[in-house]
Amino acid sequence: MRQAHVTSLPPTSSGDAELVQRARARDEAAIRAIMQANNRRLFRLARGILRNDHEAEDVVQDAYVRAFTHLDQFRGDSSLSTWLSRIAMNEALGRVRRRHSSVEWSDLPKAQIIQFPLSSTDDPEKSMAQREIQQVVEHAIDELPEAFRLVFITRVIEGMNVEETAEILGLKPETVKTRLHRARTMLRDNVERKIGPVVMEAFPFAGKRCERLTEAVLKRLRATA
Repeated sequence: MRQAHVTSLPPTSSGDAELVQRARARDEAAIRAIMQANNRRLFRLARGILRNDHEAEDVVQDAYVRAFTHLDQFRGDSSLSTWLSRIAMNEALGRVRRRHSSVEWSDLPKAQIIQFPLSSTDDPEKSMAQREIQQVVEHAIDELPEAFRLVFITRVIEGMNVEETAEILGLKPETVKTRLHRARTMLRDNVERKIGPVVMEAFPFAGKRCERLTEAVLKRLRATA
């Protein structure tokens, strides 16, 4: 990925610095806090590249292990979240490159549909409509070309600002804005109207999945101690 030519993000916060210092000493409470604060973002970014739940989860685990075993490389020039995001994206892109070198894209399995948790309701028709809209959201996003899909996920779904998106993706802010505009255009108007209130819940990463990934990484880190 080429180097970004963007305005530097604010340096790491004192809270980040303290957590990093504790994590370097393999303080599991600090490691857990870092992961719980970043799990959803890293998962969404990895899934945006891989379009597969299980592979994205594997990549996030690998990214965390790489990060926690190389914390001495974190200089605090950008936020800890941004640093972790770049590692996760590089891991995901590396997997795509390895996969692409061994098989044809047409031979790859189709992206899986994530089953979204529904809000509790006594109206079965409303529940079905919610599920259908959520599936339309994922289908539409998965079908975007990667360059536009990643910008859409970071800016719209994850809610990052232009500067942070540019930093993570190695783009100019102007390019981020252009690609986001094109991504929105690619999504059919009727789909975009539907995704408004639910898009922030796309590709959820919480509950058992979040805890499972956290425990798996801690187990791997204990083995390297």
